[in-house]
Parts: sequence; C-alpha cells; structure tokens
Amino acid sequence: MLNRFSAWLHQWLVKGVSNLRLSLTLRIALHYAGQLLRTTLPMMLVLVIAFAVAHVPALDRALDELAAQPPADGQIYTQEQLSGTPFTQARLEAETIEDGLAGIGPRVKLAVSTLKQDGQIWLASNTVSGCVAAAWKADQVIYTAKILLWTFLCIDLFRILQFLRRRNRLNRKVLKPITDMAEKAATLSANNLSDRISVEGAKNELKDLALVINGMLDRIEVSYNSQKQFVSDASHELRTPIAVIQGYVGMLERWGKTDKEVLDEGIAAISQEAASMKELVERLLFLARHDKKTLMLEMEAFDPLEVMSEIHREAKMLSADHAFCLEPAQNTTINGDKDMIKQLMRILLDNAIKYTPAGGSITLGVKKEGRNCVLTVSDTGAGISADELTKVFERFYRCDDARRSQTSGHGLGLSIARIIVSAHKGKLKVRSKVGVGTTFSVLLPLAE
Repeated sequence: MLNRFSAWLHQWLVKGVSNLRLSLTLRIALHYAGQLLRTTLPMMLVLVIAFAVAHVPALDRALDELAAQPPADGQIYTQEQLSGTPFTQARLEAETIEDGLAGIGPRVKLAVSTLKQDGQIWLASNTVSGCVAAAWKADQVIYTAKILLWTFLCIDLFRILQFLRRRNRLNRKVLKPITDMAEKAATLSANNLSDRISVEGAKNELKDLALVINGMLDRIEVSYNSQKQFVSDASHELRTPIAVIQGYVGMLERWGKTDKEVLDEGIAAISQEAASMKELVERLLFLARHDKKTLMLEMEAFDPLEVMSEIHREAKMLSADHAFCLEPAQNTTINGDKDMIKQLMRILLDNAIKYTPAGGSITLGVKKEGRNCVLTVSDTGAGISADELTKVFERFYRCDDARRSQTSGHGLGLSIARIIVSAHKGKLKVRSKVGVGTTFSVLLPLAE
C-alpha cells in the first residue's frame, strides 16, 4: 500500500516538474530524490517488522518458562510469577490452539485483539494443562520504531537537500562534457564541418556519445563534400556545351544567314551539344532518383541472352571500326528490369567502344556460375592502371588517358551501371591490364 502510494506520488511529481524548464542537473537531482523517497517508506516498514521479529526468540523463551509452572491463583498468574518476564498479565485457558499452519489464524487474532485498546500483544503457548496466554506490552517497541522511522526520514530529507544543493558540483564534474557538446554543436556550420567534439575528460557513456556524434559529423562532412563536388562537376560539364552553343549561335548571327556551310555546321554542332546536354541531364536525374530512393524497377523474368543478342546487333551498327563477338552461351533466366539491364550493358559497351582503338575487338558473353548469371564485356583497349581502377565508379571521374584523348563523355556511366547492378542485388567487377584490355563482369542472381 505504502509502495503504491509512494509510486503514485513520484509519478505525480515527475509530471508536474516535467512541465517546467529546469536544468538537467536539477532534474537529475530531483529524480534521484524521488527515487530515494520512493524506497524510504518500504525500507522503514521492513525495518520495523525486522525490529519486531527480533524480539520473538526472547518472548518465546519467556513464555516457555512461564508455561512450565502452574498459575498460582487458579487460572491467573500472579505478579510475583510474572516478575522477571516481559509480560504484564497471563492466564491458563482450557482450550489449546492447534500447532502449524492451522493455528496461525487464531494466534494472530489473539495477538491483535487488544492491541488498539491497551497496546498489548497476546502470545499463546500450548502446555499439558491447556494453553498459556500472556500479554506483552508493546509500547516501548512502538516508541523505538517511531524514533527509527523519524530518524531515517530526517536522514533521507537531509540527503535530498544535499542532492539539490550540490547540483552545480554535479554539473561541473559529470555533465560538463554535455555542455561542451552543446556549445560545439551550436558553432558547427558548412564552414567548419571538419571540427569535432573533444572526448577529453569524457568517460563511459558520455565518451561513447561524443564518439557517436563525431562519427555522424564524419558522415555528414563526406556527404556534404560529395554533394558539393557533384554540383561543381555537373556545372563544369554543363558549362562546356553551353559555351559551344553560345559560340555557334554568335557565328550563325554573323555569317550563318548568308553562308549555307556555316549554317549547316552551326546547326549540326548545336544539335550535337544539345543531345549531349540531354544525355547528361537524364543521367543526373537518374542519380537524383537513386539518391532520393525513388528509383523504381519493373521486375520480370527473362533470358539475358536476348538482351545481349540485341546489344550485339546494335554494336555492329554503332561502330564499323571494331570487331564484335558474342560468345556461345546457354539460356538462363533472371528476375530484373529488362530495360535497366539493357541500359547497363549499353553503358559498358559504349565504354568499350570509346576506349578501344580502331581495329580492336570487343567480346560479349553470357554464362552461368553457380547460382549467378554472369554478363561480360571485354575489350582490347588501353586498359586501366591499378591506381585508377578503384575510382572508375565514382561520379564524374574520368581516367587521365581519356582526358588527354578528349574522349566524349561525362564520367557518369559507370556510376549508373553500379547503381543498376546494386538495385538488382548483383555485383559489378572490373579486371584490367594496361596495354592488354579491360573486362567488366556483371553477376546477377538466377531466378528461382
């Protein structure tokens, strides 16, 4: 009962205090003060019961000694017989009280029957002649218990006041790292994302919290820098075709109205640059949909050999300067977005055509490896160095050889290819050797 009341009081206080804007240290102090009060009442009750139980062995011995002698006045024990015992009166009754569990109820009823009236507790013990009932005056024990109760209550109140009075010390020694974190977080902006929260002086959970926040700032900085680089590279890629279009428009304004060759050249160049810009914008939109998790796939079961055969036919029309070969393959079935897989293979084929000199060969392949279907595009081009091999899938990245040769492209194709493969729960691998050639392998899980 007391425990429920203390719990209700604690919850009521917590709800009332939570509506106020208090410092963290004060709220911690109030919380532990409430926990202290909540445990005080049950603890004091247990202490009183233990104090009362401690008297039981002495009372049992005194009652047995009294029961060993018959009452001098009939059924009533005289004060001379009670001298030296803790009892104020005693009598012999003819009816005995059963031993064991059956006798607990009558003994308790006898014990508390006169407690409220005269503060006495009646105890009983069976003898050969009957049942000896003796009255024990509990005033002294109750008085001692009250003193203990008030003593513990005063001690707890003193401890509560100490909690509240020393909350500033708690703030300085324990919660200062949290204050430092808040101050550092308030100063962070795009100009100083490299700053980190100091973990010096922080321990245990607060140190873990500081490390977690620093890790989060690392990821935010990487993401922010990637976004900045993405915008910068996109602006750079768009600046070139816009400048070319503006140059040809100026040329057409000056000479294109009278010179048909200039007109045709300008229209062709503007058309080409517009197509390049369109391709770049479409690829940027693809990447944006992926970044926003809005890229949707239309999954279906199909044979990838059909896609590779179509890509092989297109390749022959795209370039007459290269030899294209489709290796013999067996039919397989995968689950995926057919158009996306076709776009993926076109990207890899376009890369192979760009970086393979005239007269080189490009080989397409389809095969089964375990539970995967492997689509390959191999070329006999210049190859990729080991240092650049790990960067070819980054957005807007182009190898130095490609830049020197002025090969057209924006450096987004392989990034999109990796996204498509990842969306199909596959793997994209590349193997290359400078002067020998490059092989891209797409591993896609077979349909069950």
